[in-house]
Amino acid sequence: MPFAVHTGVRLTKAAPEEVVGHLEWDRHRTTAGNGMHGGALMTLADSVGAVCAFLNLPAGASTSTTSSSTVSTRGVRKGTVTATARPLHAGRTTVAVVTELRDDEDRLVAQVTQSQAVLHPQPGS
Repeated sequence: MPFAVHTGVRLTKAAPEEVVGHLEWDRHRTTAGNGMHGGALMTLADSVGAVCAFLNLPAGASTSTTSSSTVSTRGVRKGTVTATARPLHAGRTTVAVVTELRDDEDRLVAQVTQSQAVLHPQPGS
């Protein structure tokens, strides 16, 4: 995950049932009013959710995001955001993951639901 690492995302747990990552508030990750930029929050959520989806793939398969829906509930102006991703469904053709983002006071910042297509290798490739 070169992009995620470059932007400051740190993973502290990576298991099929739960993936946890963190992103610290930094003035370079803010928008007007010094709130953490939505793009930074989505980078965290997408990265942690993608790892969760990957860990739930059948052997030899890869994945591609087909949808992502975000509900934002509050801004972040300090501290560290923690993302926790859990699979809702892990099937032969799709994986669905829900990721919660929480602030240092364990308040919900956003909830992201993602669907991933399961891509199986083509015979002879």
